[in-house]
Amino acid sequence: MVTLAEVARHAGVSASTVSYVLSGKRSISLATRQRVEESIRRLGYHPHAGARALASSRSNIIALMVPLRTDMYVPVMMEIAIAVTTTARTHGYDVLLLTGEEGPDAVRRVTGSGLAEAMILMDVELDDERLPLLRATDQPSVLIGLPAETDGLTCVDLDFEATGALCVEHLAALGHRDIAVIGEAPAVYERHTGFAERTLLGLRDRSRRLGLGLLHRPCAGGYDALALTLARIFDERPGTTGFVVQNESAVEPLLALLRQQGRAVPEDVSVVAVCPEQVALHASVRLTSVAVPAQEMGRHAVEQLVAKLGGRGSDEVVLLAPELTVRASSGPVPARP
Repeated sequence: MVTLAEVARHAGVSASTVSYVLSGKRSISLATRQRVEESIRRLGYHPHAGARALASSRSNIIALMVPLRTDMYVPVMMEIAIAVTTTARTHGYDVLLLTGEEGPDAVRRVTGSGLAEAMILMDVELDDERLPLLRATDQPSVLIGLPAETDGLTCVDLDFEATGALCVEHLAALGHRDIAVIGEAPAVYERHTGFAERTLLGLRDRSRRLGLGLLHRPCAGGYDALALTLARIFDERPGTTGFVVQNESAVEPLLALLRQQGRAVPEDVSVVAVCPEQVALHASVRLTSVAVPAQEMGRHAVEQLVAKLGGRGSDEVVLLAPELTVRASSGPVPARP
């Protein structure tokens, strides 16, 4: 690893001069600065992160809190995390990834240690217990998710309430009157996770306005759990012809079970999903879906945070408009015999 002393020898200056060029704490002539910077580039020198933080009172690190729960679809979480990381690097920041379920303790650790200059929080609940700590600190933060109260917070999310409404409108336009929702695992609703609760709100509100029957059933995902859930749905609402799925692990079991029961998609039953694009495209029946814009959410969050760090940002809520793509899994309601 190249040292500061080696840079100084290569540039023909003292080590303190190299240090002043890096920190900007003392005026250095343009010619000397350029010579030092050229030596840094040629030798591939990278200042020690701890020393750089002490010199500048900045860490150039963003903390990203991603609780990786077993009841969440991890690929989406990691796609957002990758977008955050790559966007942060374009702005000169590194990302500290916190994956535990520590809640407020993790926020206290970050704000109290000085390890990071700012925070991005994911897996946001409606009454998230981390939020009072964020409101009480001067450290900039952005939520990827929408809590019940957004005062004093900066948030970015897909408009999940509009997403639920859009799914119902699509099925209603095709003539479906009885719709079943296969939702996330029960624990997701027990935590009052924002995206799941808001999608359900949009589904229920638009169904009520359109006079449709709507049945919501959480599901742990997987074939056995889905088989029980599907049996309950058809026992309670045998006339169900439309499904909305917000549970990636339930998609393929649902399509397989419908085939086994002799229910063709979309001739007998239509399926609309809220899921990543790759899930919709690689399902055994290409799914009509509203995509979760994971990369866009991650980019927006970093850009908002960088603006706040630069003194340009303000507290705001950015909701990304949902887009429904029609594919092979939805069609007109079957004619009654």
